[in-house]
Formats: sequence, C-alpha cells, structure tokens
Amino acid sequence: MSPRMCIFFLVAAWMTGLIHSTVQLAFVVNLPFCGPNVLDSFYCDLPGFIKLACTDTYRLEFMVIANSGFMSVGIFFILIISYIIIILTVQKHSSTGSSKALSTLSAHITVVVLFFGPLIFFYMWPSPSTHLDKFLAFFDAVLTPFLNPIIYTFRNKEMKVAMRRVCRQLLHYRKIS
Repeated sequence: MSPRMCIFFLVAAWMTGLIHSTVQLAFVVNLPFCGPNVLDSFYCDLPGFIKLACTDTYRLEFMVIANSGFMSVGIFFILIISYIIIILTVQKHSSTGSSKALSTLSAHITVVVLFFGPLIFFYMWPSPSTHLDKFLAFFDAVLTPFLNPIIYTFRNKEMKVAMRRVCRQLLHYRKIS
C-alpha cells in the first residue's frame, strides 16, 4: 500500500465519522427534554438519549438506527472483504506464509467479530431491552478488550511456553498439597 493510499483511507475514515456524527447531532440538538433525564444504560448513546425527549421520536429513532446500523454493517463487511483479499493474495504468492497469515488473520477476525457483533445487534435491533443493552455494553466495554490481549498473548511462542510451565508448576504444587 502506498503512503498516498494510506492517507486517502485515513482521511476517508475521519470524514465519514465526522459527517455521520454531525448529521445525527444536528437532529438531536433541538429536541425538547423534560422529566427525569436519567439513562438506564452504561452508555450515553444516541438511541437511549433520544428516548428521553418529550415528543414523538419514532422517525428520528428509525433514522439513527438505520444510519448507525448501515455504518456498522458496512464497515464490518469492508473489513471482512479486506481480510479475504489478504488471505487470497498471500495464498497465491506463498504457500508457507499462508498458514501464518491465516493464523494472524483468524485472531484479527475474532476480535472484529467480538467488537462488531454486539454493536450491529444494538443498532439493528429496533428497541433492545435494558437488560440486553447492559449485557451488550458489558460485552463491548469489558469482555472484548479483555480478550484481545489474551488472543494475541496465546499466539506468542514464548508466552505459550511460559504458560505451560506455570500450569505444570500449579499442577505439581496441587499434587504435593
């Protein structure tokens, strides 16, 4: 990839995010709010925030869900397609590098699915329950960042050897006790 293409992708990602956020903010900024302004969620995210308005927000909720759902599904598929292209390219050029690339990409794809899965479900589901919302927020905010280092740690040879040694020591101490 050339530096020019890299800069193009960077600018496109930033501009898309900026436009996406600005459009949604423009629709929400003038909503009338009254009553208890308390969100029963871990995130102060737009779908929950809109429900606090003292007016009919069905159309706005639909627009936000459609817009954010389209963005998250679109980005997810672009990532998956790019991984498929990488796998096919590596497979075509090198038979030995293919297994290493597949190993690396499988870890990447796992993290992408763990990140985008709850995100897509949250934005594509018209009105998630509070319990499901909290579970997905926990999954997204705690579990995925926790699993990411674990996935990459177990791919490291030195770490695998160290983990086996610790497990053997624990089993040895357990037998002694």
